Amino acid sequence: MQVEIIDISYTDGGKPYSFSPNNLKLKIGDTVVVDTARGNELGHVCSNVKVVENYQYADQLKKVLRLATEKDLQIKAENLLKEKQIKQKTEELALKLNLDMKVTSAELNLERTKVVINFTSDNRVDFRELVKELASTFKIRIELKQIGSRIETQLIGGLGPCGRQICCNLFLKEFEHSTIKMAKNQGISLNPTKINGLCGRLKCCLAYENSHYLETIEKMPKVGSVVETKRGKGQVVYNNLLNSTVQVKFCLGEDSFEIEEYELNEIKFKKVDKEDDVK
Repeated sequence: MQVEIIDISYTDGGKPYSFSPNNLKLKIGDTVVVDTARGNELGHVCSNVKVVENYQYADQLKKVLRLATEKDLQIKAENLLKEKQIKQKTEELALKLNLDMKVTSAELNLERTKVVINFTSDNRVDFRELVKELASTFKIRIELKQIGSRIETQLIGGLGPCGRQICCNLFLKEFEHSTIKMAKNQGISLNPTKINGLCGRLKCCLAYENSHYLETIEKMPKVGSVVETKRGKGQVVYNNLLNSTVQVKFCLGEDSFEIEEYELNEIKFKKVDKEDDVK
């Protein structure tokens, strides 16, 4: 069975979700109203219509309802102001009730029948009294959602150490799996200020070039090993993995030495197998 799907994101550059195009003529960049578990929401078309064979989630596929109208856009603009009010009120009540939580954002659906309030906390929070007071104040359905530091940073945004907007807020659809090993492969200091992002977790960008580093490491001599150069034998003291160059130390005497840099193809060395290396 063939199923037509189209990708919709709720924010520019945000994670895309699959919907049925519902026989509408849509193009990338269109603003549409979609049916979601939270109610109707505004979204942006970020793909062309795709035909998928035996789509396993066909029975769960929700629809694009219509192209957004001027009224829809006006309601969305008004909702943004309302969300700020709800967030501020939630912060005030959380402080009043002595709740250990940090309110990140409030998200209203298009019909203003439900609001999802995102928050972070290091502990479990009993927010039943908070929900009662919020529901009494705003007369809408309240859902509080505890999120992690990565999601919080993605929602808020900010500038990374590279000087650009952080990837998760700008274009990253899924969080990259990063490890300490990746930082070691790239010769990055394991100082938390160097390898952690604004969220306090390992930077997603550590994974971007890891495959290049792994391939290059396989071709390079091991630091500390002896290599043959046009000058003679020397000891490897540093590998530049980006430029594929090797710094070699030559002893001149008991307390003196010189270091020269060579292209990888200018030196000869015995490649050590991984099994031998482990031994």
